[in-house]
Amino acid sequence: MTESNAINWIGLWTLYRREVWRFLKVFTQTLLAPMITTLLFLAVFALALGRISEVVGGVPFLEFLAPGLVMMAMAQNSFANTSSSILVAKVQGNIIDTLMPPFSAHELTLGFALGGTTRGVMVGLAVVAAMAFFVPLGVHSFGYVLYHAIAASLMLSLLGIIGGIWSEKFDHIAAVTNFVIVPLSFLSGTFYSIARLPETFKTIAFFNPFFYMIDGFRYGFIGHADGSLAVGLLTMAGVNLGLWLVCYRMFASGYKLKA
Repeated sequence: MTESNAINWIGLWTLYRREVWRFLKVFTQTLLAPMITTLLFLAVFALALGRISEVVGGVPFLEFLAPGLVMMAMAQNSFANTSSSILVAKVQGNIIDTLMPPFSAHELTLGFALGGTTRGVMVGLAVVAAMAFFVPLGVHSFGYVLYHAIAASLMLSLLGIIGGIWSEKFDHIAAVTNFVIVPLSFLSGTFYSIARLPETFKTIAFFNPFFYMIDGFRYGFIGHADGSLAVGLLTMAGVNLGLWLVCYRMFASGYKLKA
């Protein structure tokens, strides 16, 4: 790794293209599978639980639920892309092929993060296209949809980089997914409005960054938000900046990357 004022555009593009090609080669696992899984979530929560006629946030439950499910699929796949890429390279011993070229720590962070963000956004587009056959998805504010789609995918991509560098085996990544990603996702208001929660739990929800990515993204579709939109925008930007700095320090110091 090198630190220079000049940006290695060719190397950065090559790294990004490699990360994108990784998941496109197995698109049935990385794009098609999340789409089907999300549709199953939609069926279970809306049909099997008998909530299809319920109204939440002034809109039918399906329209309220759909954006949260889309965002959850985007977030989980963004995390999976970067964490698996780095961990597999470490386990197979070919991480050196990425570290040896003249990349700065910022370029490594950007290359991996953009790859994960691209997968997250593509998963989101695939899920929205499939859901459109079952749920009337209108767009209230395209700007909020776009901002939160990119910001959330980037946030989970950066978290995936941290997880991939920190992990030494696949059990560690599974632990991060099971004890961090999944709980924060399920407690973010994906399947319910936090307006129905007791004040204590509602206050706790406001400290969950996953709540803001769901809430802002949902607002972009249905025009209803449970929290402050301004706080959500700033929270997403602040969390991404913090995670970026952590990733930068990990790559710059060679934490668990150099023998």
